[in-house]
Amino acid sequence: MLTLLAGLSFGLSLIVAIGAQNTFVIRQGVRGEHVGAVVAVCIASDVALIAVGVAGAGAVVAAAPGLLTVLRLAGAAFLLGYGALALRRAWRPGALRADTSGAAAPLGSVLATAAALTWLNPHVYLDTVVLLGSLAAAHGADRWWFGAGAALGSALWFTVLGRGARLLRPVFAKPGAWRVLDLVVAVVMVVLAVQLVART
Repeated sequence: MLTLLAGLSFGLSLIVAIGAQNTFVIRQGVRGEHVGAVVAVCIASDVALIAVGVAGAGAVVAAAPGLLTVLRLAGAAFLLGYGALALRRAWRPGALRADTSGAAAPLGSVLATAAALTWLNPHVYLDTVVLLGSLAAAHGADRWWFGAGAALGSALWFTVLGRGARLLRPVFAKPGAWRVLDLVVAVVMVVLAVQLVART
């Protein structure tokens, strides 16, 4: 039980931060578009990556600096592109939909974005596969309990984030609020992309 709680607290410490994945979940939650599916993709991705890390793949990834460099550059390019789209939405009020009664974005497109924001983000591999995997290994035979705790933390966080974002809908009843949100998203994406490039 203590190992499970240790994994839970460590997993939450990694994931509870404003990043590409979290800002996308918040945006979808406020809009009420495919929230359950987006949350499911984020949780399933985290669980898969945590399992890979706990299984010992962290040492393999850490031993391949060239692979990490490629991942960082690809992730930076994707984040810049996503940031540019957010900036375009903020710049053009006609592209903003403050109400949730309009036509939703296609499910496939939303899920592809959610998956890309997860799997093209090198921080995900460094945090879940390398760092979390290394800490889990320190627990020996109980390492899977540590991983289970981290996976539980991910499930709790994304569920609360996705479902709780709807409480912000009154705030986003005005297009100006969407403009601010998209500007924040654009800034976050650019900052993350610059950090990734700086680390290559």
